[in-house]
Amino acid sequence: MSSLSEKSISEAVPSGETTKRPGTPTEKSETTNVAESTTSDYVSNNMMEDIEKFEVAKTATNDMKERDEQPGEDPNIVWWDGEDDPANPLNWTPLKKWTNIMLISSITFIVPLASSMFAPGVAQVASEFGEHNELLDALVVSIYVIGLAVGPLVQAPMSEVYGRWIVYATCNVLYVVFTIACAVSTNMSMLIVFRFFAGCLGSAPVTIGGGTIADLFPPHQRGVALSIYTLGPVAGPAIGPIAGGFLSQSEGWKWIFWVLAIASGVITVGQIFLTQETSAVVILQRKVKKLQKETGNMNLRSKLDRQIPASEVLKRAIVRPAKLQVLSPISILMSVATAVVYGNLYLMLTTITTVFESNYGFTTGTSGLAYIGLGLGNIIGLLMFSLTSDRYLKQKSAKGLQLKPEDRLPLMLGSCPTIAAGMFWYGWSAKAKTHWIVPIIGSAVVGLGNMFFFMPMMGYLVDAYTIYAASALAANTVLRSIGGGLLPLAGQSMYAALGYGWGNSLLGFILIGFTPVILIIYRYGEYIRTKWPLNLD
Repeated sequence: MSSLSEKSISEAVPSGETTKRPGTPTEKSETTNVAESTTSDYVSNNMMEDIEKFEVAKTATNDMKERDEQPGEDPNIVWWDGEDDPANPLNWTPLKKWTNIMLISSITFIVPLASSMFAPGVAQVASEFGEHNELLDALVVSIYVIGLAVGPLVQAPMSEVYGRWIVYATCNVLYVVFTIACAVSTNMSMLIVFRFFAGCLGSAPVTIGGGTIADLFPPHQRGVALSIYTLGPVAGPAIGPIAGGFLSQSEGWKWIFWVLAIASGVITVGQIFLTQETSAVVILQRKVKKLQKETGNMNLRSKLDRQIPASEVLKRAIVRPAKLQVLSPISILMSVATAVVYGNLYLMLTTITTVFESNYGFTTGTSGLAYIGLGLGNIIGLLMFSLTSDRYLKQKSAKGLQLKPEDRLPLMLGSCPTIAAGMFWYGWSAKAKTHWIVPIIGSAVVGLGNMFFFMPMMGYLVDAYTIYAASALAANTVLRSIGGGLLPLAGQSMYAALGYGWGNSLLGFILIGFTPVILIIYRYGEYIRTKWPLNLD
């Protein structure tokens, strides 16, 4: 049975937190060098877990099997069958890789879309159910986002133990069920409860998707996939109300949920039948079981097997995101900044309808068009990130320079000032009741800044926490969703006290205050990660 030498494993671990890997001593984190040469190119061995992953480089050698079977190697260790093993997701065909990415990104787009698509129909719901409470109206939108904060606490560790595919499939099916339940709700309490559970189940692709991308692509090839995947959490909430406004006006609010259920149902069927497991841990474990059955050798085990009970793996994985939020300065700073930016986004999403209906006389249908500015800003930001991210990394690599996770962050440095400028523009033009296009342009600037923030942030967390990327993403998603769910609840009171001008300016000043935080991570992130390494195993 072939195995990979400990030397090649240690050479292959990328940059990130110093961690204790199973079966090997704790090693200092190394900066990943992705420069292509005539003798080697990178292949990542899927990282551990849901997320906890190893990225294993293809090493220059004339005979991989010969090297793997050196004297002293445990013959019971099961590994990939050579560097080109088609079972390794990094060696899958482009069609197979992108089928997985597009289906996962599609449901990741639908889930955040649903968070705001319902916003223009809230007034209809309140009227139909006889509820006239502004806080309750905001809660029926925000409760979904709070659900998005709860789900990752369970889904990330479950995917580590049982694999990504089964978590996607189970959660997506239940998401469709609870979305249908929202459509048939007969009172506000039912709707709020079902919206919460829909958010919990829908968070699976939002939480695990970044890990799937890391399974399928080496760092310098992730930019495009990350751009497509991240479009959902950022652009989805901005695009949702455009369709939701007209749909609720013409067919009623219930049809918003029926359309979401149909769309997510079709995608779920595709995910179940057209995608495969990408977690190296699970794929190799299946290989072990098959070989044990064929050979009768029950001592065979995967190279990535930590040889601890599944219950212990689950317990550690559940605790790990909280541990990151308490002990990792990088995770803490990035998550708090993300919560503020995401909360600001959802505050704008829940108040745009009110602003344009009260100030400009928009109807329920046309008020959805007021979200076009955010959507256009998101698209422009997406294009800018896609065109610059991987290109910058490849250029740096071509010069023989070492790559580090902080290389994802230059665009992020201008994100908070850009969002703040958009908030000033949007708030004061709405207060002055200028032509309706002026605040919409301001919201476009906000959308541009949002993409400058979220897309580098996602790439940075995946690259910086390669072994524990999913836990970092789960921790970030929880705090981000809490911000997105709670800040809008205070929005109406804030605007009533300060008005749209100073209310949005206050948010802008807070965002500007986070610019030094991003600068600190960019300049000193590598030092912080290596100075205070975490043993998260």
